Amino acid sequence: MDSEVSVMLHCAPAQGFEEHQVQAEISSRFNRRSLPEIEKHIEAVWKERVTREPWLFNGAKFRLHSAELFTTPPQICTDPPSPSETAQADKQFPSCGEGEHASQTERQTSSVNTNSEKSSCCREAAGEPPKDVRPSEADKAILRLQLGLTCYKDFLGTNWSEEAVNLQQRGRLEVGDPQALLAQPLGVGAVLVTSDGQVVMLRRSQRVAEAAGLLDIPGGHPEPKAVCQGVSEEDISVDLMQGCQRAVVAEIFSSVCAEVRDEVNIPLDSLSAPVLMGIALNHTSAGRPSAEFYIRCSLTTEDVKDFYQRGGPEAHESTDIVFLSKAEMLQLDVKAPLWSELCPSAKGAVLLYQLVRPDQS
Repeated sequence: MDSEVSVMLHCAPAQGFEEHQVQAEISSRFNRRSLPEIEKHIEAVWKERVTREPWLFNGAKFRLHSAELFTTPPQICTDPPSPSETAQADKQFPSCGEGEHASQTERQTSSVNTNSEKSSCCREAAGEPPKDVRPSEADKAILRLQLGLTCYKDFLGTNWSEEAVNLQQRGRLEVGDPQALLAQPLGVGAVLVTSDGQVVMLRRSQRVAEAAGLLDIPGGHPEPKAVCQGVSEEDISVDLMQGCQRAVVAEIFSSVCAEVRDEVNIPLDSLSAPVLMGIALNHTSAGRPSAEFYIRCSLTTEDVKDFYQRGGPEAHESTDIVFLSKAEMLQLDVKAPLWSELCPSAKGAVLLYQLVRPDQS
């Protein structure tokens, strides 16, 4: 196995989850644990980084606390399920991919306020659920994401800091969760497949801060500011997003399409609805999570290449476009020469594609 990446959770029996199968629980309980000495370290790292790179700016991100799979929609209650109920649920859906890292803390059922009003800043969740639902009993499964808020500054001072290992050790010892003191911003990435069956990868620019020169998939981060429209970054809070759970899920799914549009420069109307394959962890940044999606494109390889070469809004992030066949994707492993050219996020997406096989009929 590759030490740079692992699979936190996969959705193999369902061949991926569509938007209506994903729920979000948003609470300040899922924020990073704050301690005075850690805040001081974060500020010092940020000050030094901005001095070197004055164009940097901070921005709010969603923090992934944990992710849980349910065979039926989770009940809204204040009491945790009994061991017998949990065991019965596991028996009903034994292979729906909770790996060894399925939850970054111990599994729990939390109370949810079903009566909270939608905040005025909330963007409505877009549209109805897709109609082409997969006819499978696995379609009854639900993935629930437990999300807090974090920011880019906190990521640089925790996950991306030279103190990350020490923070993980402290979190493990003090609260039983190695990720408790880390920012853990949720990323998104896309295994994008052309109409003639080629998977799109991008050669990262030498100018980017992370994984320069390596092959990557299109990706980025869902943005809390897209949910809290009209609110400044520094004023975005968990409280403002209460009642916005569907809008948060919609942003996670739509953001991956927006990243494909901006990085590959292809129109949104050429993309299928994203299918969530699972969540991978990048251990070069202390287990940072990324939700990896499968997206079909109605354009051919040549069409996609032509659009890419015209240059899009984020053309500076990559220097070349590379295409792999599905067969090559399925055969990729640590022994393949190409594996060493993949950045960790691409490796995680490849592993999930191989596990989930979202394009199998």
